[in-house]
Amino acid sequence: MAKFELKLPKMGESVAEATVTNWLKKVGDKIEMDEAVLEIATDKVDSEVPSEVAGTLVEILFNTDDVVQVGQTIAIIETEGGAVVAEAPKAEAVAAPVAEVAKTVEVAKEAAAPADFSASDKFFSPLVKNIAKEEGISLAELESIQGSGKDGRVNKEDILNYIKNRGSQPIAAAPVAVAPVATPVAEVAKAAPVSVNGGDEIVEMDRMRKLISKYMVESVQTSAHVQSFIEVDVTNIVKWRDKVKNAFEKREGEKLTFTPIFMEAVAKALKDFPGMNISVDGDYIIKRKNINLGMAAALPNGNLIVPVIKNADQLNLVGMAKAVNDLGNRAKAGKLKPDDTQGGTYTVTNVGTFGSVFGTPIINQPQVGILALGAIRKVPAVIETPEGDFIGIRQKMFLSHSYDHRVVDGALGGSFVKRVADYLEAWDINRDF
Repeated sequence: MAKFELKLPKMGESVAEATVTNWLKKVGDKIEMDEAVLEIATDKVDSEVPSEVAGTLVEILFNTDDVVQVGQTIAIIETEGGAVVAEAPKAEAVAAPVAEVAKTVEVAKEAAAPADFSASDKFFSPLVKNIAKEEGISLAELESIQGSGKDGRVNKEDILNYIKNRGSQPIAAAPVAVAPVATPVAEVAKAAPVSVNGGDEIVEMDRMRKLISKYMVESVQTSAHVQSFIEVDVTNIVKWRDKVKNAFEKREGEKLTFTPIFMEAVAKALKDFPGMNISVDGDYIIKRKNINLGMAAALPNGNLIVPVIKNADQLNLVGMAKAVNDLGNRAKAGKLKPDDTQGGTYTVTNVGTFGSVFGTPIINQPQVGILALGAIRKVPAVIETPEGDFIGIRQKMFLSHSYDHRVVDGALGGSFVKRVADYLEAWDINRDF
């Protein structure tokens, strides 16, 4: 018999941790190779962790809602037969450390249980909260730390300095703050609202909706949102798509929607105006080398997710269509990987899908712009010709551009969305796909 350590796998360059949301197996259960053992969640997506070996689950090191770092051991699987999954000498030596780790984890959980950092009105980054949990810092202590970040936020340096100087403070101070202060706060946070008339249904937000709510509020509080709107004549695009969509699907095995056409125009405009392809980190501007387009997608449960098309400016229309369809289909099926939602530099959202003419979308932090695509409508319009002006029926839509006025002024924000419109209106009706 050998023991295999199931570790939290790497899920993308920018994903360092995940939350355990559900154990699909319990201690004693048989597990097949590649069978899902537990479900995890990052800030963006939910996914499963499969077993790399066949065997029996003998130990679970983290409970539901625990935060696990990439590379940490989350479970122990005992294997049978001749499969070498761990060195024999190490297998015996693992028993004592594993028991010690489990004991340490339990002690840490008991100590950290009262510190429900989500009950605070202040914003703390996941890194700061993890350091606080590991060091046994209570919610009251964490809230008392003077932050040097934006709006007084506590950053990594602040909490590490606090920990460094913590030893000089009276030892009795921490226990006094933990029990009476943190526990009542946790109870208040968990108390469900009561229906006044008895006929209302009260439903708690799911995990993803809580995250969306948190991110939207933080974005509005962080960025100075400004909007620019422009109406675009997409008659040539509509005619061209109607002409080639059947041939496109027959040749490529993919449906041709309007979305990849719009994404292609946005990618071109970002190359023309790299000042929109940036992000903000405190007092610093980060100029992004790659153009990675986020594509907001509605999920069947009503939530929202933003998968990312990497290096969108390097794709032709066929490649863009395949990327859009692949990410959209996997988003609806819940098959996105954590890395699929990372690294976006600019976001596009199609509010026209639901009939909206235009909108004022909220910026996806730390990006500085987001473009909303309105519904395409037949409208009467003035058509200018060498023979004079006349009224005709045209296919038109609105582009709604929200941008961060901290770093993007009206000239740049307006010029960018105008360039997108120019690319769309100049569409070649005879273009080959």
